[in-house]
Parts: sequence; structure tokens; C-alpha cells
Amino acid sequence: MSTILFYEKPGCANNQRQKALLSAAGHQLEVRNLLETRWQPEELRAFFGERPVSEWFNRAAPRVKSGEVVPEALDATTALKLMLQDPLLIRRPLLQSGERREAGFDPARIADWLGAPEDPAERPDLERCRRTDPCPSP
Repeated sequence: MSTILFYEKPGCANNQRQKALLSAAGHQLEVRNLLETRWQPEELRAFFGERPVSEWFNRAAPRVKSGEVVPEALDATTALKLMLQDPLLIRRPLLQSGERREAGFDPARIADWLGAPEDPAERPDLERCRRTDPCPSP
């Protein structure tokens, strides 16, 4: 199997489930803290590929949930600037294996790319936060 750079928010329950699926598929994970990584705009941009800007964002981020940041209203340059200032806005996890990079954890997309097993029972919740209260600070 492959080695995967896995950028997470420490303590995120969804990231824990995602890492467990990848590990169960035999992948080696090199886990990094998404919030403490010093990103360059072009480096961060590479994780989003051809996706629309609105799909670059963590929908559970407090600033998105409150309406302060409206991803659909942003261009790529502004979106990256906001994400560099506030990494909680970045859709996670960020994954890299070889030269390929991805943002988020769509089980079917990940299975096609990395061979991670799909768990239909988990599918709806792998990117949606189940918490009703804010996450604790990392």
C-alpha cells in the first residue's frame, strides 16, 4: 500500500475515523497538524484541484456556520488568503500520496484513489461533524 500525508485537526473525531479506515486498508499514515502547518498559497491550492472554491471550505468552521464567511461568494485568491489566516476554514483532511493531493474524505473517491474500504454505515458522516457544541481547542 502507500504512504499518505494526512493533515488533520488534532482531536477531530471524523479525522480519527478516516485515519482508521486508511490504516485498516494497509496504508502508512504520516499525520500532521493542519492548523500548525505553515502553508504557502500555491501549496495549499494544490489540494483543491479543479473543485469549485465553495468546496474548499470546512462547512463546520465557526466562521462559515455563522455566515461571516460565505464560500460561494469568494474567488480563489480571497479564499486562500482567508484560509492562511484561519486554518479552521480549510476542508479536511488534506491528503497526499505521491504527487496527488485531495481535500476532504469522500469514501468513494478515496477508495478509487487509494483502495480504502468503504463503510456504507459511515459514509454520511465522514465529513460532517456530529458535534452540537464547538470542538475543543487543539
